Amino acid sequence: MAEGKYIPRLKEKYLKEVVPQLKGKFKYTSLMRVPKLKMIVLNMGIGETKDDKKFLDEGLKLLAMVSGQKPVITKAKISVSGFKLRQGKPIGCKVTLRKDRMYEFLDRFISFVLPRIRDFRGINPDSFDGRGNYSMGIQEQQVFPEIAHEQVPFVMGMDISFVTSARTNEEGYALLEAFGMPFRKD
Repeated sequence: MAEGKYIPRLKEKYLKEVVPQLKGKFKYTSLMRVPKLKMIVLNMGIGETKDDKKFLDEGLKLLAMVSGQKPVITKAKISVSGFKLRQGKPIGCKVTLRKDRMYEFLDRFISFVLPRIRDFRGINPDSFDGRGNYSMGIQEQQVFPEIAHEQVPFVMGMDISFVTSARTNEEGYALLEAFGMPFRKD
């Protein structure tokens, strides 16, 4: 490793603390079996504002500020007449974070964003998909420290998915909890 190379705090924590902890808890014989965080996907749908390009541009700008990289526009795959939706029309935007940016986002998310949510009592531990991946929604993007209240002309929610290499929900829960994710204890 090069001298003075920056390593994100949570990546270092994963290598020094989380891997030995999970290896002992689940009795892994190989280091490659220990679950790891693969990527974080941020998704913002524009919903009923799909007819006005201004809302899509604003969503792209806000998602870029939060993630630190350029989002891609998501388009409708099929036409749904009940929603006045045509195939190929923009319906939202998303960003996929990997490697160091992923760890930096997770660190900011746990340290700054979650504590800023009003009446926060922990995140729901039941939102795993059966394969160790966790998804959650945030109702307003103003909880991110990168966004000032004056910059947001309208409230738009966001979905966040934490994709892991875990095989079960129990392994995924243990991995995210070891990173410091504040799960609600019911």
